[in-house]
Amino acid sequence: MRKVKFSSSIFLGIYLLIAVVFMLVPMPSVLLDVLITFNLSMALIILFNCIFAKETLSMSSFPTILLFTTIFRISLNISSTRLILTTGEPGNVVTTFGQFVGGGNLVIGTIIFIVLIIVQMVVINKGSERVSEVTARFTLDAMPGKQMAIDADLSTGAISDKEAIVRRQKIQEEASFFGSMDGATKYVKGDAIAGLIITGVNFVAGLITGILIQGLEPMEALSKYTILTIGDGLVSQLPSLLISLATGVIVTKASKEAEIGDIVFSELFQSGRVLYIVGGALIFLGIFTPLNIVLYVGFGLLLIVLGRLLSTRKEAEEIEEEVQEEEVEADQMRRHENVNALLQVDPIELEFGYGIIPLADVNQGGDLLDRVVMIRRQIALELGAVVPIIRLRDNIQLNPNQYIIKIKGIQVSEGEILFDHYMAMNPGYVEEEITGIPTFEPSFHLPAVWITESQRERAESYGYTVVDPPSIIATHLTEVIRTHLDELLTRQDVQNLINNVKENNTTLVDELIPKLLNVGEIQKVLQNLLREGISIRDLVSIFEVLADHAPTTRDTDVLTEYVRQGLKRAISNKFFGGEENSTVITLDPKIEQEIMNSVKQTEQGAYLTLDPDITRKILAATEKEVAKLEEAGQVPIIITSPIVRMYFKKLTNDYFQNLIVISYNEIESNIELQSVGMVTIDDN
Repeated sequence: MRKVKFSSSIFLGIYLLIAVVFMLVPMPSVLLDVLITFNLSMALIILFNCIFAKETLSMSSFPTILLFTTIFRISLNISSTRLILTTGEPGNVVTTFGQFVGGGNLVIGTIIFIVLIIVQMVVINKGSERVSEVTARFTLDAMPGKQMAIDADLSTGAISDKEAIVRRQKIQEEASFFGSMDGATKYVKGDAIAGLIITGVNFVAGLITGILIQGLEPMEALSKYTILTIGDGLVSQLPSLLISLATGVIVTKASKEAEIGDIVFSELFQSGRVLYIVGGALIFLGIFTPLNIVLYVGFGLLLIVLGRLLSTRKEAEEIEEEVQEEEVEADQMRRHENVNALLQVDPIELEFGYGIIPLADVNQGGDLLDRVVMIRRQIALELGAVVPIIRLRDNIQLNPNQYIIKIKGIQVSEGEILFDHYMAMNPGYVEEEITGIPTFEPSFHLPAVWITESQRERAESYGYTVVDPPSIIATHLTEVIRTHLDELLTRQDVQNLINNVKENNTTLVDELIPKLLNVGEIQKVLQNLLREGISIRDLVSIFEVLADHAPTTRDTDVLTEYVRQGLKRAISNKFFGGEENSTVITLDPKIEQEIMNSVKQTEQGAYLTLDPDITRKILAATEKEVAKLEEAGQVPIIITSPIVRMYFKKLTNDYFQNLIVISYNEIESNIELQSVGMVTIDDN
């Protein structure tokens, strides 16, 4: 026989089923006593759980609990009303509550009951409802700001991806919780009103039943049914009052992760000076007014003594905290793990002087963090590679307006800005000059001038390109990342890219990796592409080409050339998408033949063994032709045969970093190009 597992869901089902059944079926008075006691216990459990909760989301199911307990309490109300009107014997608990609270006096009992109703409806219910409504509104309004703060922390490396996911989840849970609480408090308010109406019905209907049906005297019926009505109202309103109080506690809970008792006492009794003042005031009132001198002076002295104890304790805690900090610092210096942490190198760092801090401080209106996030998105869309976390740091050793960019801990570039100034650059056609502080644009080393805010509008009207300091830093950082993106691409990054492709292209990835190529070899191909500014976003096409040619060669340089030819549409669009890029330089076939004759093949790959004199002549001829295009304001592009492109690029790379070398097989057939020069050397 299979054993049935009892779960909490079954218990909740039984709990709600009891509530529904006893709305319809008469309940014995003994069972009513049991369920009323159980209801009171649940209310106390809920209240103390809310008090001891370290944060609001510790009771994330509270809106659902409110609905369940409200239905159950209404069910008990209906059952007790049925017993009062039919038998006049609703059980021991209802009768005892009615007699005990009033102390045998119907007037006092009635007044106390009415006061409890007023407190619940006017103070606790109304307050909880209002707080829930306002908190829900402000929580929803604050969501975008919190999300942006998480993105900023993630982009600067202050938190990891996993921590960011947890924080975003918590924000969503808070918004959902307070939105639900806003609706659930309406049920609590309705429950209190329903309880008040049921109490009135019990009183009036009980008098009529007692006099007309049971034949009691009016005063006897009044006494009996008043006691039962008060008792019934109390056993239903007391749990309702406790849960309403719990609602107020949970929605007004401070945002700190601590028990509310710890928060209240630590903040209420945090200053001994406050207790001195209050104690002195009470002593003054006790001595110089007709108030009870023993009571007030006693309380005053007690508060002064308590204040002194708190001050002494606080001083001791501060000393202990200082000692602990010193011990922690000393321990960290001794720990082996601390040395390991120092060995870690950030892939990209942006360090700046204290004068640039306002640009990175969100509280001062700086948007540099947002721009850093946009840089990562821009490069991901443009080149298809995920840029590592960019670490932003202030460095007091730098000049106030200076910043440096580091790649893997080594400085690769620097710049300097003038805060509250703008950089104006002449695009080449501006006739009127504007006065300012001469400088150079850090990204492309173009001449520029620093101008003030008052000169900005005039400079723009002249045709100058005017940019603000954050844009200068962001552009410079973007160009540095583009230049070094190939060395930032790690094997782990490549594996992550492979995993993304594999989700929808399992067959392709399984065929290619690791049967034909390993991750390291694919990394070298992708690095070769990024080194020349070719996007690797279309990884499926890249992997298709690699899978076609890897069976015949594993030379990553040769495979890169095959991939470039497979991406000729993207390459043509990138370099020949506009009219200004339609002019190119060709390479003399004699030079191509000379290069191919100098290629030596080894197991580690191919390399050139050109005569130094010929190399010098080729570089001089290349420089001459490139200078012609640059003077005309055009991008220098050299077209070669497919087999030579790779070697010519390696030959010129150290001398002409911005030179674009493309083979004929990388150009779409519909592209019309005009040759304006040829790299050639004399036979002599």
